[in-house]
Amino acid sequence: MNKLLAKNKQKGVTKFLMAVFVIYLGAALYDFSIVKEAFFDFLAMFIQMIPILAFVFVLMAIVNFYFTPERIKKHLGESSGIKGWIYTMLSGIIISGHAYIFFPLLKDLKDHGMKDSLLAVFLYSKNIKIPFLPVMVYYFGLSFTIVLTIYTAIFSILNGFVVEWLVKRK
Repeated sequence: MNKLLAKNKQKGVTKFLMAVFVIYLGAALYDFSIVKEAFFDFLAMFIQMIPILAFVFVLMAIVNFYFTPERIKKHLGESSGIKGWIYTMLSGIIISGHAYIFFPLLKDLKDHGMKDSLLAVFLYSKNIKIPFLPVMVYYFGLSFTIVLTIYTAIFSILNGFVVEWLVKRK
């Protein structure tokens, strides 16, 4: 069954890449300067992402080396309890960077036993951005910033409960 899914996934990836290639080819035939500009913009963005991707791969290596499946199951698995929720929410707040950059790391943690609900908590709590808090206080005031931060933290937990409920229901 897994081989069939992997084969179908590979076909989908190939179809997507071919579709992108055809679109770029059509755009190049229409106006090559647009394709050239898009390519160089992509290249510049990719170069900016290299240090971040390297950081994520180092984190993944550390996770694979130090965090055994048993340890992850203990702290982030089914029996993690409230400690797992707190660890996950705090790590989502503290670790900076775009959430999509952490998808490979989160997939790795999930493969080692992390609960789906904690994945949701991590992704939702990424909305609390520590570097932006002083700016928010400056523009919106301390009360607003505190209330919004607390609501975001609460809703990250509620989001985790909803995901847990939906996964169990499935």
